[in-house]
Formats: sequence, C-alpha cells, structure tokens
Amino acid sequence: MGFRVNAEKIQQKVRRRGQHRRRSSFLLSPQGPEKIRLPGVPGSDEFNAAYYDALNGKMKEDRTGPKLSVKGTLRWLCEQYFQSAEYKQLDKRTQYVRKLIIESIWAEPIKPESSKLFEDVPLSSFNAKAVRVLRDRKADVPESANGRLKALRAVFNWAIMPAVEICATNPARDIPYFKTGSEGFHSWTPEEVEQFEARHPIGTKAYLALTLMLYTSQRRSDIILFGKQHISKGWLRFTQFKGRNSKPRKLEMPIHPHLQKAIDAGPCGEMTLLVTEFKKPFTSNGFGNWFRKRCNEADLTHCSAHGLRKAAAARLADRGASEHQIMSITGHTTSKEVTRYTRAARQKVLAKSAVELMQDTVEPEEE
Repeated sequence: MGFRVNAEKIQQKVRRRGQHRRRSSFLLSPQGPEKIRLPGVPGSDEFNAAYYDALNGKMKEDRTGPKLSVKGTLRWLCEQYFQSAEYKQLDKRTQYVRKLIIESIWAEPIKPESSKLFEDVPLSSFNAKAVRVLRDRKADVPESANGRLKALRAVFNWAIMPAVEICATNPARDIPYFKTGSEGFHSWTPEEVEQFEARHPIGTKAYLALTLMLYTSQRRSDIILFGKQHISKGWLRFTQFKGRNSKPRKLEMPIHPHLQKAIDAGPCGEMTLLVTEFKKPFTSNGFGNWFRKRCNEADLTHCSAHGLRKAAAARLADRGASEHQIMSITGHTTSKEVTRYTRAARQKVLAKSAVELMQDTVEPEEE
C-alpha cells in the first residue's frame, strides 16, 4: 500500500497576519505514525524529487531531536551535572562558557579518525590518561587546554561529593595546568589614563566609566550596577556580582574625591550611574563593547576595561599598600591574584628601597 499524501498538511501558502507562510509537507504511512518531511514547495522540482524518493523507499522517516545519552557515560554524567545546584549557582556567563567547553569535549574522537566519541566513553574507562589526551590536544592554545581541565575538574568534583557519589575519584585532579606565560590583560599606565582623559574629559560618560573602574578597582559586571542607592554619606556599599550566589562578597569603601567629582559632573542615570544611549542599564558584554570603542577613539587599542582593575591594584602597590589593603578594595579572598596584579609595582618599590640602602654605603669621592 505504501505511503499516502496527507492532503490537509500539504498547503503551499497560508495567510497569517498578512504574511505568506508555507507549512511543512509530509508523507504519512498508513501502517503507523512514521512520517517523512518533504523539502521545498509542493509542485517544485525539489519537492517532486523528494516525493518520489520517499515513495520508492529512498528516504527514511524524519527522526530529529536531541541525542539520548547512555547512563554511565561521560555525556550522561555531564548532563547530570548541568542539573545540579552547584552548576546552577554559577553566573550565567560561566554556565554558558563551561557548557560550551564540555560539549566540545563530547565531540572529540577518542583517537584520530575514530568514529567513537568521548561522550560515549563509560565512566569506568574515563581515566587520567583520557583527561591528559583532551588537555594535550589544545596544547597550542594553553588557555583553552586549561579551560578543558578546569571544566572536567568541576564536573568530577561534583560527582565525587558524598551526596552524589556517582564516581569514586576525580581523574582530572592530578593533571597539571599548562603554564601560559601570560600576564593577562594589559595594566594601564598613568600616561595611558591621561591619554584617555584627554580624549574623554570630565563630564562625559566615558570619563565617568573610567573613574568608576580606576577608583573602585571593580569588574565591569559591578560598575554597570552601581547606582546612587549604593552611595550613602560618602561611602559605596555593594555586593560583588561575581560569586554573589555561592560566595557573596560585600564591600564598603569610601568614595575617592576624584570619583565623587566625576559622579557630580555626570551624566548619570536614575537607577544606575552608567546607562546606554536609550537610558537603560548596560549589560556586561554591552558595556565591554561600548568601552572598547571609547578606548579605540583614544588610540588605546591595547587597553581594556579589565586592565583598569589591574591598574588600580598596581597603583596601590606602588604607593606601598599591603596585600590585605589591596584585597579589601578588590574583593579578592586570596593573595594569589593580587600578587599577579601587583608584581611589577612591587618590584619597583623594592628596587627603590634597595637603591636607597645602597646609597647609605657609598663612600664620598676623594677630592
């Protein structure tokens, strides 16, 4: 008997809200619910060719949809992790990036030219050697390799928790990160700050943005949320955006006179100090793109918003601030990142003091 055409579903065009739309066309089997989606407009060469291919059994039924993972495989474990509270408490951006990394791991063949992918590897076979292989395949891009390792550590750290106990060990735990040799984002110099201010003077939105970052040492995700409701009696009080769900960090700091002057000069929004041209608060990515253009206008193409956070910490170190004093402003809970931020400034301060000690031992020249 073969396939029959469902006449009700083959309609070339229908009017809906004044627009022409074409519905999908199918061949339906009288023996069951199987269906084959037919491409093209009914009557076209593309449609007719697909129609006769379906009648002759050359086209199979349309089976689309997400792949179902097999319990006990790497993909299945990661899907369980995506449903966990630990994953859901991460910032949206972190969730997005981590999921992209894990999905790229899924798509990796276990060996070159192999049809078997890592997503199908049983957890009992996914060991430290497999983790090392995945890391080493990105050896030419160390940051990406470390990103893979970090994502796998997070998944298996969750899997070995007493309340979960899907796995007994974390195979990524003892695989070391690659040394990148990178100092991260460029830290602005005093001359670069002056160059930016010459192009974007006080009273501009760009100057306000620069001053907010430079005199609070906060991330762009924080400064876009700052509003007058966070300011009281000369103090700025807020909870840092990063880690606000898992490890909230509340900070209080006096407002620097330069920052207060910039706020008074504006322009400021109602709910947030920084607003878009449509008077709406910025998104983090939106602000980053906007500030990138302002840097380009000042011929500072190598500078970025995050580099101002480093510059603020370096300024404090250059003036002799202790690590704990710097951490009280930046919000870091350990000194590791602060040390990286301020390494160059520390070297300068120590070198200056060392030279001063040398001067005390220099004997006067004979006449």
